[in-house]
Amino acid sequence: MTDTADPDTRRHTAQSAQTMADVRFEIDRLDRALVRLLVERQSFMDAAARIKGTRKSVHDRARIEDVVSKVVAEARKQGLSPAIAEPVWRTLIDRCIAYEFEAFDALKPGLDKA
Repeated sequence: MTDTADPDTRRHTAQSAQTMADVRFEIDRLDRALVRLLVERQSFMDAAARIKGTRKSVHDRARIEDVVSKVVAEARKQGLSPAIAEPVWRTLIDRCIAYEFEAFDALKPGLDKA
């Protein structure tokens, strides 16, 4: 698993933040950590494009629903609003599929374009 430690140490919790500068510092720190995780997730889209044998297999409706279901369950468990989690992940998945199509096409030009 990826180490999400940030070189900037946490200065505040949501409860200890006293100013908008405190809040913004922590949001910026978290955004950097999220970007690092998304880079890792994207690398697996490259792996999927390399491994999948057909372009048609890039879009897998059952897998999408499985991922969203797991994410919503984990969101509830950890206290993240499903109203945030579900649309964020559906958008993330949509963009990852688009990226994977591009990666597939770059690795296997002309294969299974229909």
